[in-house]
Amino acid sequence: QVQLVESGGGLVQPGGSLRLSCQASGFVFSRYTMGWYRQAPGKQRELVAESTRADHANVIDSLKGRFTITRDNAKASIYLQMNDLKVDDSAVYYCRAQYTGDFWGQGTQVTVSS
Repeated sequence: QVQLVESGGGLVQPGGSLRLSCQASGFVFSRYTMGWYRQAPGKQRELVAESTRADHANVIDSLKGRFTITRDNAKASIYLQMNDLKVDDSAVYYCRAQYTGDFWGQGTQVTVSS
C-alpha cells in the first residue's frame, strides 16, 4: 500500500522558517522523482520543488534562495526547508511521487501570518 505522509506544517510569522517532511512507503522510493507542490485557496496547485531519482534538486525560480529540497533514500523521505516565509507562501503543501506510478500525499497546511 502506497503512502505519502507529510508533516511539519503549521502557523508561522512572516520571516520565519518551517521544515516539511514527507515519509514514503509502499514503493521503491529511490526510483521516483519526488516533488513538493502547494495549493492556496482559489489557486491551482503548483510545483514548488522536485528531486529527481538521480538526486538532482530543482526549486522554481521564484522560490530559489528561500526554499531547499532534499531527499534521503535510506529513510524514504524528502524534506522542504522553507526560510524567510511570506504571507503568500500560505497554502496546503503536498508531496508527490512520480515514476511508473503517480502518488500524492494528503497535504500539510502552512499558514504564514502575523
